[in-house]
Amino acid sequence: MPESVSRGRTLVSTVLGKWGMGEELADVGEVIVSELLTNVVNHTSTDRTTLAIHRSGPSRVRIEVADSSSAIPCIGASGGSAECGRGLVLVDALSSHWGYVKHPWGKVIWAELVSEW
Repeated sequence: MPESVSRGRTLVSTVLGKWGMGEELADVGEVIVSELLTNVVNHTSTDRTTLAIHRSGPSRVRIEVADSSSAIPCIGASGGSAECGRGLVLVDALSSHWGYVKHPWGKVIWAELVSEW
């Protein structure tokens, strides 16, 4: 499953490039998807993860990572001994907003990006 992080970065970069969203937004998208997928790898035992990228306007993109774990994401103190929160601190700082939706089968964590052009 760690290889899914690399594939996710490539997919986001390729899709945002095809949509003409700009290299800077593609770089931010790569970091965000990397953090979201790494959270799945490190904090769940799910064997299935999906990645979706939606363009909700000419300058707005939503990245979604779904998994079958019921564990909710946590953002918190990112001190040296923190068990969680560091990746989501980056997601929070780089995205226009983010969140998650619980489902009977697991959850979807999402982040929205807005192009400055």
